[in-house]
Amino acid sequence: MSSTDASAGAEPPLRIVAGPTGAGKSALAMALAERRGAVIVSADSRQVYRGFDIGTSKPTAAERARVRHEGLDVAGPSERWSAARWAADAARWIAEAGARGQPALVVGGTGLWIRALVRPLADEPPMDAARRRAMQDALGTLGTAELRRWVEVLDPPRAAFGRAQLLRAAEVALLAGRRLSEAHEASAGRPARPARWVIVDPGEDLQRRIEARLDAMLAGGWPDEVRRLVGTVPADAPAWNACGYREIRDWVEGRCTAAAAREAILVSTRQYAKRQRTWFRNQLGGEPHVLRLDPRAGDAVARADRWLFEGDDA
Repeated sequence: MSSTDASAGAEPPLRIVAGPTGAGKSALAMALAERRGAVIVSADSRQVYRGFDIGTSKPTAAERARVRHEGLDVAGPSERWSAARWAADAARWIAEAGARGQPALVVGGTGLWIRALVRPLADEPPMDAARRRAMQDALGTLGTAELRRWVEVLDPPRAAFGRAQLLRAAEVALLAGRRLSEAHEASAGRPARPARWVIVDPGEDLQRRIEARLDAMLAGGWPDEVRRLVGTVPADAPAWNACGYREIRDWVEGRCTAAAAREAILVSTRQYAKRQRTWFRNQLGGEPHVLRLDPRAGDAVARADRWLFEGDDA
């Protein structure tokens, strides 16, 4: 029996494929899923939103026909989807796949969501609903860079996260008078679910891959997708926080040029990838079951397969 098989009464380990945006996670996961008849559980905080497809690199209809995906298109653009909510859904999708005799692969770059699945999050302090809405409205007017500066003061350990997490950290600090990072640290003793990780990262080539993917998105109809969304999705909907969508909206609505939008998206995407790399490096520093993999290697799929499904050291 391989080390990834569950012993009697033990919870089977999670199989996770993660890494920075544009690294090649999806292609690797598709190859693994087709090899093993697995279900892919998306751990992407923007792919949950219906209609936001091209800019989130959502799997195509053809890919979904080849491999079953969970966690896509489960929310309307104006809904808020928390890490805890996703983790509960993901656990259910994984269990349902197991009941069908299928393994599951958790695939994505939203580290906080994956962490919530592996290790339950802390119980966050209660807050008055009306005050929360007022605070969210006020904080929502801040640009991401300015919001990050606020969180650097209010809750420094949370300042490296994305916009949704920055908003949550500021909200908790201001309304509850407690740092969210401290609440999470207090939960460190909670038992974690066993997991094996593949961290996909092409190294220096990531910058080129991000730029090539952006140009493919622009050529593939991203501006037209945004034009359609502008007519039906409120400007303050959380789905617009997906990387690049606000910049494309500014372009199609005449507030900037196509070249300016492209450059702004390229910069913000590279910054996001840098934060993701930092998060995975810091969070997985002491984790023993991590394989770091360059997807360009000829044996990348075979190594990931042995690591995740056979428990070999690849």
